Amino acid sequence: MRAVATLVALASGAMLLAACTEKPQTNAEGVKHDAVPWSGTGTQDNTGTAFTAPGWKVGDKAAWEQQIKVRSNGQNEYTREN
Repeated sequence: MRAVATLVALASGAMLLAACTEKPQTNAEGVKHDAVPWSGTGTQDNTGTAFTAPGWKVGDKAAWEQQIKVRSNGQNEYTREN
């Protein structure tokens, strides 16, 4: 019985020590700043991608905001009529 208690104590101690070896979760490269949303994934010659909405120009903030308003127009559940 004493051998079992010793074995359990050693196993518990090993698990506690194993938890102390975890690497710190820090960002070694520093903060990565994202691009503004309206910069898009296209190029300045306005070729865009297959997912680019027609009429949207790369880097045009006003056009991007207009596209967001158009897309979210029908998504408000409070204004939807029954």
